[in-house]
Amino acid sequence: MLLEAAARELPRGVQFELLRGLEELPHYSEDAEVEPPHPAVRRLRAALGAADAILVSTPEYNASLPGALKNALDWASRPFPDNCLRGKPLAVIGASTSLFGAVWAQAELRKVLAAIGARVIDRELPVPPAQDAFDSSGALGDPEQQAVLAEIVATLIAEARLPAHQAA
Repeated sequence: MLLEAAARELPRGVQFELLRGLEELPHYSEDAEVEPPHPAVRRLRAALGAADAILVSTPEYNASLPGALKNALDWASRPFPDNCLRGKPLAVIGASTSLFGAVWAQAELRKVLAAIGARVIDRELPVPPAQDAFDSSGALGDPEQQAVLAEIVATLIAEARLPAHQAA
């Protein structure tokens, strides 16, 4: 729901594509890296590589990010250092049913993305408690959170339009 709320903030001419199918990825193992890679890995890398910018929304599982998301990032991080996320503008947002879960998951995710080489914008949006955060139309019920989401989307779009060597 958080990604759909973010998509509503996109200006005309900016396309939003929701990446699905993380469950189709094999479990990452360096021993399993073969050429050509598994079809699901090829699709993941192609989708991420084709994107001008990426917005990742993560729930929190056990004070961290979900295993399926970490697995996808492990696959996306190869081949290192020329992976599909290297230098790519990326923003991290998240929702959790607990007060601090989204904060914890986002911190873990930012750490992983920095190691991969993504250009993570320095702004975050934790949305607790997720089960009460959205109104009947699917928008964030808290106007302050909605404003932060709009700012993150605008910053991400601006970063996508800058050449990588000009963005800090």
